[in-house]
Amino acid sequence: MEGAQLILLCGAIAVVAFLYSSVGHAGASGYIAVLTLCGYATSFIKPTALVLNILVATIGSYHFWRAGHFSWKFFWPFAALSIPAAFLGGYLHLPAGIFKPLLGVVLLLSAARLGWKPGEVTNPVPPSRPTSLGVGVGIGFLSGLTGTGGGIFLTPLILFLRWAPTRQAAATSVVFILVNSSSGLFGYLSSGQTVPSFAWVLALAAVVGGALGSYLGSARFPVRAIQTSLGLVLVIAGTKLIFTP
Repeated sequence: MEGAQLILLCGAIAVVAFLYSSVGHAGASGYIAVLTLCGYATSFIKPTALVLNILVATIGSYHFWRAGHFSWKFFWPFAALSIPAAFLGGYLHLPAGIFKPLLGVVLLLSAARLGWKPGEVTNPVPPSRPTSLGVGVGIGFLSGLTGTGGGIFLTPLILFLRWAPTRQAAATSVVFILVNSSSGLFGYLSSGQTVPSFAWVLALAAVVGGALGSYLGSARFPVRAIQTSLGLVLVIAGTKLIFTP
């Protein structure tokens, strides 16, 4: 890869990390979209997205916890069974003919999530423990399988069902992403695979963007216009994964 192309790729990764971390996400679907549009193979994309997710989610978890939005009591039932489920998903390797369309659907759902602006939740009613455990299993397995952290599914679910206010939902999701991405990557490595060395080149860009985004996001930083543009990128990349052999 030429120097100019590397700079552009790192810049795109930094922007994705910034935007996603500002709303309590780590950016896996965005990284996947960027790498897909750049022509990288799915065998490169999954571990790279998980590594970048872990780094950005670590930063985001700290900022949202420090801002007082994280509740362990609310979080742990979602995470308890999602961690082993994410490990199993990371361990499994689907054929490209199945993995690419599945990943494309995830990107399209991620785009829909970016275009949805929920109202603030008042008088939240937390879910029952069995419900939280069941949700965690399903999302955890999907997150490990696709190389995402699961927050893109957990956040809208929490808000749609009015289980928690927006900031608590974001804080819960970013920590959920951290534990599931870590478990998914561990499962991936346990299957005998390795992380591409180039992933670490992109890590610095993700850390810089994620640090700034999570800091501003925990203080109500508006990013709606740019999120709409990012949603378009997700749609293009998702469509490419689904319809390109």
